[in-house]
Amino acid sequence: MQRLLSIPNSLWELTAPEIGQKNATGSVETWRSSIKKAYWQDKPVSGCRQMEIVEALCSGEEGNRKKASSLLSRLVSKRQDLQSRDFIFIFEYCARKPDPLFAMETWKLMEAERIAPSDRCFFLTIQALGKGGYLKEAFNLVSTLEEPSVMNPPLPMYNNLLQACVQLRSLKYANECLNIMEHQAVGKNEITYGLLLKLAVLQDDLSAVHEIWKECIKRYNPSIMLLGLFIESLSKLKDLESANVTLQQMVNVAFQQNLRFVKTSKGKWHHLRLDIPIPCRKKLTWKDDGENTHIPINLQSENHKDEEVKATVLSLSKKPVARPAMTLLSRSFNNVLEACASMRNVVLAEQLFSQMQNLGLEQTRFTYKAYIRALVSVKGFHDGLEMLKVMQQKNIEPFDSTFAAISVGCSRALELDLAENLLDQIPKCPYAYPYNALLEACDILDNPERAVRVFAKMKQRNVKLDIKTYAALIKLFGNVNARYEEGNLSSQIDVAKRINVMEKDMMRLGIEHSHLSMQFMLRAFAMEGMINELKKQFVNGNTDLQMSSYETVLHSLVEAEESHMAIRVFKNMVSHGFPLSQPIYTTMINCCSYIECYRSACALVSMMIRGGCPLHIKAYTAFMKVLLKFEDFNEGLELLDHVISEGILPDVILYNTILRAADEKGRIDVIELIVEHMHQEKVRPDSGTIRLVLSAYVNNGFHATAVEALHVLSMRMISEQDDILEEAKLKYEDLIFDEDLDFESQIIEIFKESVNLAEALLFLRWCATFECHISWLPNESLWAKRISSDYASRQSSSWTKESIKIG
Repeated sequence: MQRLLSIPNSLWELTAPEIGQKNATGSVETWRSSIKKAYWQDKPVSGCRQMEIVEALCSGEEGNRKKASSLLSRLVSKRQDLQSRDFIFIFEYCARKPDPLFAMETWKLMEAERIAPSDRCFFLTIQALGKGGYLKEAFNLVSTLEEPSVMNPPLPMYNNLLQACVQLRSLKYANECLNIMEHQAVGKNEITYGLLLKLAVLQDDLSAVHEIWKECIKRYNPSIMLLGLFIESLSKLKDLESANVTLQQMVNVAFQQNLRFVKTSKGKWHHLRLDIPIPCRKKLTWKDDGENTHIPINLQSENHKDEEVKATVLSLSKKPVARPAMTLLSRSFNNVLEACASMRNVVLAEQLFSQMQNLGLEQTRFTYKAYIRALVSVKGFHDGLEMLKVMQQKNIEPFDSTFAAISVGCSRALELDLAENLLDQIPKCPYAYPYNALLEACDILDNPERAVRVFAKMKQRNVKLDIKTYAALIKLFGNVNARYEEGNLSSQIDVAKRINVMEKDMMRLGIEHSHLSMQFMLRAFAMEGMINELKKQFVNGNTDLQMSSYETVLHSLVEAEESHMAIRVFKNMVSHGFPLSQPIYTTMINCCSYIECYRSACALVSMMIRGGCPLHIKAYTAFMKVLLKFEDFNEGLELLDHVISEGILPDVILYNTILRAADEKGRIDVIELIVEHMHQEKVRPDSGTIRLVLSAYVNNGFHATAVEALHVLSMRMISEQDDILEEAKLKYEDLIFDEDLDFESQIIEIFKESVNLAEALLFLRWCATFECHISWLPNESLWAKRISSDYASRQSSSWTKESIKIG
């Protein structure tokens, strides 16, 4: 039994702080007393020397450590009949501290003096090496056991090594330990399985947890403590279904079995249950790659079906249960509730919370923290606030993270006053995420004043700022002008100063730009027209930007007619093998229209096709601009025909592109052809279409035709269907002719619902001022009939040079 000293004897002890944190070295007087008690009478010289060595080591000073080594050498040189027990207290100190270096020094000295180590010395040496992080040396020592030896290492030694592997997150040595255990046929007990579960969680390996379960239940009826560890593992790996099934089994074990617990000398509860190691022939392997596979856990035996379990749970709370078992149950419920919060499963969270009340389990602030997180993530902050009131009634103090979770819910609901008030109740909030959520809400509501106040509080409370904080600030303050306003020299200077201050702050804190923050910064430069600032990002070949950032920069450069810089950036992307997206290709084809280079546009289209990037309507629109730059309307109309043949429905932007070129060249014939083609394809015009058509007619002196076209196209903006137009007539005809001052407020309300509808009504009201007869059957218009007839005479939708004879 001596070899079992200092070894965890229950799974309950495994839930204590990790090894390395139990630095129970003991005082010098404690060591002196224990050595006297065991050795002073029988071995006065050896006991005295060990006491002096340990006393020197306990001081922790470098000089005394050398003194300990000197005393150790003197102990060996003065005694010829030394045995392993004459070093036992030294090894025990090294294992408890831990002090792996002195343990190795003592072990090598024993080897040099040919002093045979006992099982106890061997075990303590391994324990010291494992706790101290010297796993390689520990396994080198263990590997000697494969040779013929009188050693018979106990399972606790291997459990101790596995526990060290957990602490150091070493999968390699964990596999090596399992291989040795299999070779030595030492078997596994519940402590072993508990440690294997911890390794599986560290590796995020759900399939390994299920494999451990299948192996365990073949040899054990899992205890309540082992069930708790399985629940914790399954919850951390987000397998809610299996975790809940295991939890219900744990409830049955706690309430239906007479569990007995005793307290150890360290104040820990120990489950009185025989735990005999059972050899396992099947090797447990760990995955290296691949996804986790879900293997459902079947916990119900033939005598305990799901229906019977549900029926018995109602009466379980009437049975007396040991307090440690209730504590373990509460902890397991909390673990599953945490997983419910992470996976936003509020239904299961509500069921478990209610079940805890029915079973009489203590609902601590850990319970409420997880439950409130689940509620807020799905139902909103109101339910979280209600649970806060319940906690106050029960005198349960919430965690700071509980306030933070509800505050985030308030921010997402744009309840900024509530969100800020909740954060004010966390005077020393160490994390930034609730403040970041509030800053994002300030951006949505365009409330920079509150954002400044929130950021000042973050600084005052020493909140650890992160890149999400600065990304939100850049998005908030990276633009001075109102939306749709162009930047000017003054606003550009302000933006540059703001971003410069934020970047200096980031540099001081060691925070680097993320893809999101970089994108917000580039967008700010683009909105303000700060082309030089955009150029700086690519002077040194910056390839760390995300594709969306490149899209933003390229679009801004092309819009600013910085074509050569845009081409340089694009070539930089190609040379570095950067994946090219449809928006990037479209932007560069658009760039070709500015530099009037047809060959480059064709080359880009060819690159898109070869790169497996399908042409879409925006790419066709950009290429159309290039064609029409050379007044090649025949090629443009053929391209339109090709778009339709590819099964792509042309949009109003593509039609407006052709109309714009025709308006610039005064080609009314092309304009009327395109307007009728839009009608045939059921593409409703927009305000841009009407502006281009009116411009063409007015510039050529056809004012009456312009008004008639305005009338017809306004009706088509509302709808292409006669029945919908009839409904619109009943609803809006009075509004068109209404001279009441309330017209503006009514049209504003319509704008909120539909911009196109509001604009169409304004155009029709304009027509009425020209004393134009408002007909709700636009196809009956003489102008509409004429262009329809002309369109039909051009062989319907056949777009060939011979039939159209344009240009």
